[in-house]
Amino acid sequence: MMTATDTNAMADSPRYSFWAKAVPLLCKADALFRKTANFLTPVADFLARYWVASAFFSSGLSKTTTGSFMLFGHAFNYPLSLLPTESTFTLFQYEYQVPLLPSTLAAYMGTAVELLLPVFLFLGLGGRYVALAMFVFNIVAVISYPDLMAAGLAEHQVWGLLLLITMCHGPGKLSLDHLISRFIRR
Repeated sequence: MMTATDTNAMADSPRYSFWAKAVPLLCKADALFRKTANFLTPVADFLARYWVASAFFSSGLSKTTTGSFMLFGHAFNYPLSLLPTESTFTLFQYEYQVPLLPSTLAAYMGTAVELLLPVFLFLGLGGRYVALAMFVFNIVAVISYPDLMAAGLAEHQVWGLLLLITMCHGPGKLSLDHLISRFIRR
């Protein structure tokens, strides 16, 4: 049975503070954020790999003979040959100054790297090693082309950063590396 003094004591008791109400809400928001980030991380890893792979593959296509087909109103280009064109040899001879390599060998190697490694990067096969090779290739490309403008340099910096993230973090769950590692662990 409550007396008048008990009622006064309840009225005088401290009410819940703002933080006592806010902390549970913040914990729920944090848990939701973490679940969303865990769900989106593989997608972000894949998009980073795709972004860099498409840039390098497109550059490789410009150095070789290509074919194309239309699908849903979009032209898809593909290499007809892995060999560089004459204009590519001319570029490597007069424009690009690749250190320590003759221009002909640099043209062959540059074209091969830009056509083959992006496929492996996109698939996430040998992801860290491919990212390392492409990271070094990106640095050599920046050094070899002294006329690179600020916008081109900024693109190379973004590609380098995305490749560095892939090297450190791995290709992610949406990759053949992840699929193979799951198969091997069974």
